[in-house]
Amino acid sequence: MGRITTREKVLRIRDGITGERVDTLVVEEPLEIRLDGEPLSVTMRTPGSDFDLAAGFLVGEGVVGGEEEVIAIRYCAGATEDGSNTYNVLDVSLAPGVPRPDTSLERNFYTSSSCGLCGKASLDAVRTQARWPVAQDGLRIGMDVLVSLPERLRGAQRVFDRTGGLHAAGLFTPRGELLALREDVGRHNAVDKLVGWALRSGRLPLRETVLLVSGRASFELTQKAWMAGIPMMAAVSAPSSLAVDLAREAGMTLVGFLRGASMNIYTGGHRVLLEEPSPAEPSTTSGAGGPSDG
Repeated sequence: MGRITTREKVLRIRDGITGERVDTLVVEEPLEIRLDGEPLSVTMRTPGSDFDLAAGFLVGEGVVGGEEEVIAIRYCAGATEDGSNTYNVLDVSLAPGVPRPDTSLERNFYTSSSCGLCGKASLDAVRTQARWPVAQDGLRIGMDVLVSLPERLRGAQRVFDRTGGLHAAGLFTPRGELLALREDVGRHNAVDKLVGWALRSGRLPLRETVLLVSGRASFELTQKAWMAGIPMMAAVSAPSSLAVDLAREAGMTLVGFLRGASMNIYTGGHRVLLEEPSPAEPSTTSGAGGPSDG
């Protein structure tokens, strides 16, 4: 298995003082995803949760939507001249009857760590029909819970603490409980790993959940959330205009600039409870104990 971090000697200059030190860096390596032996996509990613990454990518592309549609995911040997396994090539076997994607369309399945949409011919090529509508999802979340999510996400980022070079995607309940978190050098990879975890755990669609991303909210991340049945996405930075358009079309709630007690709600504001008591607050009338495990 590939390393997630590596160590490099650097020349550090701080306030005019120069000295050598060892710095921890995030590893970035290519991952080739094959579908039943045929090359499908290459993405630059941080090694780790590769099976989730491949599964989540296929969910986002509309290829699969349930764990029963994927028979197996395995690393492939033979990627080098000596035939050794680099753990940078995956083969996904689909169940009989699952339609294969049409890779003859005018699109490029090569993606970088910074832009998962680079090379796709048009927006029409990525407006994949979602399997699960989210417009009627009954999610409601208190504003006080929502503003607490970035701190909860940051507190769970183990690799970020050592490198400062990873994006994160976290999935939360309306009570603010963290269901899962994935980190990667690429924003879209972190979300794919999260969605792939949900697919392989039999959790799709992800109804009544909130997806929080550590960077900006792009069109592609909004699409990935929609494809996974997630009704709300929040970002600590800005959304793009196309992300807002797609969220409005899907009936999703899209929140940007979620920092401290501040936020911008771009679509679906009815899901954020501005004045009502938060579901995370302990009851003062019930004789029950602490909150149940989520």
